Amino acid sequence: MSKKDLFGVESCEGKKSATDRSGAVRVQRAERNQVELRPSCLEDLLPEDHRARLLWSAVSRLDLSAFYEEVGSRDGSAGRPAIDPKILIVLWLYATSEGVGSARELERLSTSHDAYRWICGGVSVNHHTLSDFRVGHGEALDALMTKILGVLMHAGMLKLRRVAQDGVRVRAAAGAASFRRERSLRKCLKAAREQVQATKRLMSSEGGAATAREKSARLQAAKEREARLTKALAQLDQVRESKGAKEEKAEARVSTTDPEARVMKMPDGGFRPAYNVQLATDTKSRVIVGVSVSNKGSDLGQMNPMLRQIKSRTGALPKEQLVDGGYVKLDDIETAAQQNVAVFAPPQKPRTAKTPARRRVDGPGVAAWRCRMQTERGAEIYKQRAATAERVNADLRTWRGLGPVLVRGADKVLCLALWSAITYNLLRCFSLGVLG
Repeated sequence: MSKKDLFGVESCEGKKSATDRSGAVRVQRAERNQVELRPSCLEDLLPEDHRARLLWSAVSRLDLSAFYEEVGSRDGSAGRPAIDPKILIVLWLYATSEGVGSARELERLSTSHDAYRWICGGVSVNHHTLSDFRVGHGEALDALMTKILGVLMHAGMLKLRRVAQDGVRVRAAAGAASFRRERSLRKCLKAAREQVQATKRLMSSEGGAATAREKSARLQAAKEREARLTKALAQLDQVRESKGAKEEKAEARVSTTDPEARVMKMPDGGFRPAYNVQLATDTKSRVIVGVSVSNKGSDLGQMNPMLRQIKSRTGALPKEQLVDGGYVKLDDIETAAQQNVAVFAPPQKPRTAKTPARRRVDGPGVAAWRCRMQTERGAEIYKQRAATAERVNADLRTWRGLGPVLVRGADKVLCLALWSAITYNLLRCFSLGVLG
């Protein structure tokens, strides 16, 4: 019989030893039905040096008027307030820095992850709003990137002495089976127009299991397919112009899901629908100074357009431009030389040892380029191309979401490339001590 002390606690007399295993197991079991009240403040969730805070602080210092001008909710008008564009900008910047590229995943993180909850600050976002915002502000994104470059130049971190350019082929959101010839495209377009008319008749009829919202969605989908097929037929002439032989022109095909995508040779040697994203990077600061998107599988002819873009963004041209052999076009090198831009690119190897370094058809710019690349200094400078461009391209492909795209159209792909480049540049700003 157990004995109890003054406080009702059993005494140790007569108790079993700790090594005795004959009794029932006694453990602390989980109780999940109890209600817990935990005081919480979003401001206390993140440390002061967290990346989300740094991005918010950096974006707050930039001019975002282009984003606010597109907000339809105004004082004195009906409707609920719109989500602050600054919240959506920082959400996508932070998500891009973490390699998150799905709007649905970002919606989930905005309610379950402390960093995203802190950015939202109690504002609810959905994947439709996030997706539309990501690809619906191309001009504003382009201006935002230009402003960041202006801040870096004002701080003296961006000198534009030497720029390396390279292309990244990203997989398009189109299957190989979606490419069709003209006859098949016209047949599909006819069927799509009939589908639009049938959907309109369905909407005008009363009754049925489908709601008004479902009918509207069906009509919108049918119209979008009709528009893609119409665009595909318009793109067919452009594809034919790029073909050489008459037989190839007759076999020209265009995708019905993404008419602007083209079949390109990928890094693994295979051929798939893709876009060619061009990036220009300053070799010293490793800041991206130019972004463009092309549906040409070759880099030939992409050098001078990038120089024009750099000048429009920064007001100056680089002193030297580093490109690989795929960009070598004598007219482009001559044009760059006339603008006092020295091109560093590997020249085509001579067929015989007696071929002179300078040819009769060479202009002064091309002749200087040939002589430049035969020197040890030229070879050493050219090595910086791979060390800069390949590194930045790998960073964007691996960590900043510049992989297979889930959007259709060159304009939307450019928006994704701009998000990746802006995110990368802001992270470089933090490393350089600017906007931190």
